[in-house]
Amino acid sequence: MTRAAAEPSTEVLDALRAVARELRVSGRTSEQRLGLHPAQLHALQQLAERPARSLAELAERTHTDPSSVSVVVQRLVERGLVVRTPAADDRRRTELSATTAGRSLVRRAPESTTRRVERALSSMGERDTAALARTLAALAKGLRTGDASDGRR
Repeated sequence: MTRAAAEPSTEVLDALRAVARELRVSGRTSEQRLGLHPAQLHALQQLAERPARSLAELAERTHTDPSSVSVVVQRLVERGLVVRTPAADDRRRTELSATTAGRSLVRRAPESTTRRVERALSSMGERDTAALARTLAALAKGLRTGDASDGRR
């Protein structure tokens, strides 16, 4: 690889490392201050803003797989930060809401990792954000499929 070809990839790797470092630091901050994993804080913040009519709704709001949200919610319930309530109109469905303790914790919480990313993206503008999304999706796809010459698929 020529020096000119290496520089953009080095810049990309440096930028990815910087983003990963910021995400780690942000996550550690919420864990140290609150004892909550970033995913737990994000879910709790969502529920403190507005209860969820179902686990599926919370999964959609947090852009998370329902099975992952289920684990997160269970931990929040165990800590007394979230309560599950049978829905009045359909007892098979469980509604989720933050408890008083959960809302209090959210008020003391640092900005969540997700919110920091959303704020940074909003400052970039729609066009740059869309370009970044496409580029990162292509990079992720390339990482999943691997290079054909290395025998991976």
